Amino acid sequence: MDRIKSTQQTSLSKAVFRARLAALREKMSACGIDAYLIVTDDFHASEYVGDYFKCREFISGFTGSAGTLVVTADEAGLWTDGRYFLQARDQLEGTGIRLRKMGEKDVPSIPVYLKEVLPEGACLGYDGRTINGAYAAKLKAALEDKRIRFQGDQDLAGQLWEDRPEFPAGPIWLLDEKYAGKSRKDKLSQLRECMKEAKAEYHLLASLDDIAWLYNFRGEDIAFTPAALSYTLVGADRALLYISPRAVPDEVRKALESDGIELRPYLQIYDDMGHLPEGSSLMLDEATVNVALLSAIPENVRKVIKPNPTRLAKAIKNPVEMDNIRKAHIKDGVAVTRLIYWLKQEMNQCPLPEITELTICRKLEEFRTQAEDYLYQSFSPIAAYGEHGAIIHYDPENGTDAPLRAESFLLLDTGGQYLQGTTDITRTISLGKLTGEQKRNYTAVLRGNLNLASAHFLHGCTGLNLDYLAREPLWELGLDYNHGTGHGVGYLLNVHEGPNGIRLKENDGSRGAVFEEGMVTSDEPGVYLEGKYGIRLENLILCQKAEKTDFGQFMRFETLTLVPYDRAAIDPELMSERELARLNVYHARVYEAISPYLPGREKAWLAEETKPF
Repeated sequence: MDRIKSTQQTSLSKAVFRARLAALREKMSACGIDAYLIVTDDFHASEYVGDYFKCREFISGFTGSAGTLVVTADEAGLWTDGRYFLQARDQLEGTGIRLRKMGEKDVPSIPVYLKEVLPEGACLGYDGRTINGAYAAKLKAALEDKRIRFQGDQDLAGQLWEDRPEFPAGPIWLLDEKYAGKSRKDKLSQLRECMKEAKAEYHLLASLDDIAWLYNFRGEDIAFTPAALSYTLVGADRALLYISPRAVPDEVRKALESDGIELRPYLQIYDDMGHLPEGSSLMLDEATVNVALLSAIPENVRKVIKPNPTRLAKAIKNPVEMDNIRKAHIKDGVAVTRLIYWLKQEMNQCPLPEITELTICRKLEEFRTQAEDYLYQSFSPIAAYGEHGAIIHYDPENGTDAPLRAESFLLLDTGGQYLQGTTDITRTISLGKLTGEQKRNYTAVLRGNLNLASAHFLHGCTGLNLDYLAREPLWELGLDYNHGTGHGVGYLLNVHEGPNGIRLKENDGSRGAVFEEGMVTSDEPGVYLEGKYGIRLENLILCQKAEKTDFGQFMRFETLTLVPYDRAAIDPELMSERELARLNVYHARVYEAISPYLPGREKAWLAEETKPF
């Protein structure tokens, strides 16, 4: 698989998507469906999905990783968040699908919208394998008064998709304990203790990252994320893993079976759920189990609804994982630092060589592949020059690959998957002389990034408590950004992986997850000026224990990412002495960690770039 990009944005005309929308409405009419819902999810509520599951993209043409399409006989709308407003606007134009900006004033949520437009007794259709139980419950609660009927057994988009990609079943491989830090047996024992506490005899896991973590294997079914399509049912004395037989090599099967894990065909889970013992208890997370699977559970089985215990256990990296992650970030830091040096040298040439956004993606991949244990990228790279930087999740392969000029910014957001862990880094690089406004805004983003990384806080804090540290310098200027400040990061798994995060508010109204030692989170404030440029600076930070006093346990962050900031974009006059000290300490760490791996000229350049202000 080409890990630079899992799928190419097609050059299909908008007329093709209008035709697909019309064909979908014909199918709806034939089935007696008044509104049809197409989500982004696969059968496991994954954030990123394999090509087989991209029905929303097939119908709408919108390629973002988050969004839900709602189609009625009279109108169609696509709901997505602030990361994708500009991208969705451009990709939906002329398709007959209206962009619905989530969180904006006068934009109803999907449940509220359906309640407004559907007549009493109408039918809402969807593919129940792609709708999780928690979301289905919200829909049913919102539409209960109108006696809406639900038809969850119709994959209408799939019926229209004649050349649909093959259902994925790539081979899985075992992650050695020297990387995982904990055995499958130990993880299963820990999970079973949680089951006892919850008084549950069985636990159903459907989230792919949790399953891969629990059994110390990785797969190839999703681009950039080493997961495998699977389910698992854990009991007090046995564990069943449901996965395609062709995805499990013999040596992997033997290793799993030797640890008491019985393998069964992927789809057998639906039948087996229907045969759970009468009166037994089953623990599950409705946010990750699909409606079709939930409906297979007998009514006389008691459901214990709670978040998967593996989610928190997975987020708290063990000492082996923490040490490995530090090593991965040195490797990644070397690659990104070399890329920045190379680009700066190229942009100083006259005449200017032809370099485009995609050139940068390929060159960085060239540097990364030189590192031992590098596997592939952790997400589709964002290389956004000039005004493209204002598109938060810009895709340089959507037909707008731009040449670089010796002015403005290049926003570069990329990451890597190493046996030692997952990386995610953003640097905004100046390509020529900057305006005073550009330097002011870059410096404000930098101040927010440094301030959050330097947080010293009492245990019990969540991301809601810390978000202001990153936004304050921008708010002072009347600026802001329309995305979260930080997301959790997995270990050789999802680049976005909860429960930890840093944001202004939680969508579910909760306080969010308490920060624990071992959690890895991104620190990525930014500012985006449509039609001009975008700035984002992102490091990964590792939560650590600090001192303990009479007032409790205090916590701090260790910055994992080791790449210099752009010296030419910083206005030190706009920074306090404390902020400059933080910058100088960080740059000294970068030089100490990265310089031993650089040849002479690159090392000399890094010394200049990281010298104290």
